[in-house]
Amino acid sequence: MRRICVFCGSAMGFSPRYAEQAAALGKLLAQRGIGLVYGGASVGTMGVVADAALAAGGEVIGVIPEALSSVEIAHAGLTELHVVADMHERKAKMAALSDGFLALPGGAGTLEELFEVWTWAQLGLHGKPIGLVDVDGYYAPLMTFADHMVTEGFLKDGYRELLLTDPDPAVLLDRFETYEPPAPPKWAKEPPGI
Repeated sequence: MRRICVFCGSAMGFSPRYAEQAAALGKLLAQRGIGLVYGGASVGTMGVVADAALAAGGEVIGVIPEALSSVEIAHAGLTELHVVADMHERKAKMAALSDGFLALPGGAGTLEELFEVWTWAQLGLHGKPIGLVDVDGYYAPLMTFADHMVTEGFLKDGYRELLLTDPDPAVLLDRFETYEPPAPPKWAKEPPGI
């Protein structure tokens, strides 16, 4: 893994554990020689993960939409900062720069980024691993709902398994190293219209 995209919040959350785990992840990525790609902000857990990676000597690449560069306060000390036109370009750029995806606890924006790369994986548009850093069970309700989607016939079990979940980011990074993406859906290999 050369670079990992981390989805996380522009807020800190109420528990100090969220910032602690964001800092631990930033440091871990740098220690393993893995670059961090993230949303480019200096606030919330986004700022924490970036600062920790930088403090440990890591590469940190931020991608932020122009309209959010003042609201989320673009980080001024990154290895690279890409200012893009909009959220769509931000997500596409972060995905293109990354070899895998980790989601720390976050809000609707974090979930939206996570769901997009999860959907892309289901469609066979990428074969990169996706992990949830399940700090203090934060993502347990989401995984229960994913199980419900399987039970109700809206999600195949294999696609639910695309989301690797663990409270320890080191475990997730180890799993990323041996990750084998599922075969793309049969229809993804067929020409359009079939």
